[in-house]
Amino acid sequence: MRNDIAALVGSRICHDLISPIGAIGNGVELIGLTESTSGPEMALISESVENANARIRFFRVAFGAASADQIIGRTEVLSILSATAKSGRFTYYWQVDNDHARRDVRIAFLLLQCFETAFPVGGDITTIQDADTWTLTAHGDRMNYDENLWDSLTRPRLGYEHSAAEVQFALLPIVLQEARRTLNIAVTGDQITATFK
Repeated sequence: MRNDIAALVGSRICHDLISPIGAIGNGVELIGLTESTSGPEMALISESVENANARIRFFRVAFGAASADQIIGRTEVLSILSATAKSGRFTYYWQVDNDHARRDVRIAFLLLQCFETAFPVGGDITTIQDADTWTLTAHGDRMNYDENLWDSLTRPRLGYEHSAAEVQFALLPIVLQEARRTLNIAVTGDQITATFK
């Protein structure tokens, strides 16, 4: 089996960062208990630690390695999305029952990041799953839909040059191929719908 070096690097970075970020959060909590520091500085530090922790957990799923037999629990997914939504611009509606293959959830999380690019001021994202078909729908104000960028998901052979901020678009076709999934994108008005099966 060929290991995906980029995914392993992502897993390693997330693994190494999640413990110190958690430790900082614990330290901030202890300071709050032992000293009368309830000013805006402490609030800012606490909020920043929560945001960093949420993002690193999200990145661990989106960019980390995922073997074919790995499962991720629904409770964990809901926890990650809830924490991410607190400090972000999006509201996530995860209408997916049960636990699922980590590869499928990884595809969904990468699509969530693609939606972030298309809706710079935020919006609502709904994820549903029916049998083997997953559908993610995003809508919001001021949609910024770059047709060439989104075409790179379904037609990677066009050779689109991705920037660092668009790495999710470069990675997603590879992950889809590994999972033997196909993706369709539909755009109507202020809404993007992505379906993979």
